[in-house]
Amino acid sequence: MTLGTMATDCEIRIDYAKLRRDRLQKANEQLKKDGLGALLCFDADAIRYITSTRLGDWTNNKLARCCLLAADNEPILFEIGSAIETKEALCPWMKGRIFPFVGSMRGTFPAEIVSGNAKKFAGMIASHLKEFGVAGEPVGIDFIEVPVIQALEKEGIQVVDGQQTLLKAQVIKTPEEIELIEMSISIVEAAFWEVVHNTHPGIKESDISGMMRNCMYRLGTEEIQNINVISGNRAHPHPHDFSDRIIRPGDMIYIDVVNVFNGYKTCYYQTFVCGKPSQRQTDVFKQCRDWLWQAIDLIKPGVTTAEVAKVWPTAQEIGYGDEGQAFALQLGHGVGITHWAKPVISRLFSLEHPEEIKENMVFALETYAGSGNDGARIEEMVAVTGDGRRVLTKFPSDHLISCPLVGSTYT
Repeated sequence: MTLGTMATDCEIRIDYAKLRRDRLQKANEQLKKDGLGALLCFDADAIRYITSTRLGDWTNNKLARCCLLAADNEPILFEIGSAIETKEALCPWMKGRIFPFVGSMRGTFPAEIVSGNAKKFAGMIASHLKEFGVAGEPVGIDFIEVPVIQALEKEGIQVVDGQQTLLKAQVIKTPEEIELIEMSISIVEAAFWEVVHNTHPGIKESDISGMMRNCMYRLGTEEIQNINVISGNRAHPHPHDFSDRIIRPGDMIYIDVVNVFNGYKTCYYQTFVCGKPSQRQTDVFKQCRDWLWQAIDLIKPGVTTAEVAKVWPTAQEIGYGDEGQAFALQLGHGVGITHWAKPVISRLFSLEHPEEIKENMVFALETYAGSGNDGARIEEMVAVTGDGRRVLTKFPSDHLISCPLVGSTYT
């Protein structure tokens, strides 16, 4: 199901206050379970998960903001200084706990400033840890600049891997998270509808990507991390990108979309054909879909990732030398506030290192098949229920859809 995209006064839709509380509680419980005193996070998704704050996409790779969550304390946010006043006004749950970030914007400041700011920031963190009563306890970090980690260690702070803690905290989704994922999916499906109605010989892969972006932003997309459009003789082997190639009659086209709606991601592939499919194209599509649904049909609590990976072909069976070369062709991975979340399903490691599938995990399962110049990729997203799975994605993938679509029904 999906509700309206906006919260209202007259209906209970997404309870964002509950979402904020639940995410913070899960992070706090996991860091204590892992024996950490605190988490220090620089990843934009982790900051959002813990503090429910966001700054523009331009900050995502700048390491210009971070948050500190000490066990059983409210988080604090280190924000770009000029954004603090707005955050105080619009994020009242963080009021009084937002401070200017002291950093170097990925080392772009003068060298002596980089070193000095790293030392100053480390001193601030040490002071907060003492204030929160966790000085001397391990601090988990997701990723960080080298000068900052060196400065933290000089302050006597024991730095450990916090990424696993964050991923474990996020693995089981709340009802609100699943609802937001499904809303994000519904936006992508509207863009796929544009594709089947407007794809024709002469349109370019880049045109299709632009058309889809226009549709998705109009429907409330916050960010589009990628729309890969792959067609014709670019479709096999898999290139994982898009180009300005002109679509020709008879081309197969597969499209991958990572959409972001209120922080929650999709990973969603569908395959189409420009015109009437050939028998080989139909066979390639069927093989891709058969591999996908053999995996989907296994998903339920208690099943392991090894059991799912076993139904997929070996690297050698699809023409690759080893599983490393074939990685990401037949794949499952968690999706949530991060594009990739635990657990990941692949023949590369799942057979030797199985993980248990649990209720309220959300997966994207994706498969690929190719022959000659034709390739097909299909992906569905599923939520694990108490006794099985619910497929969240709804765009038809039971047969190869021809573009442009004629009439009002799928052909």
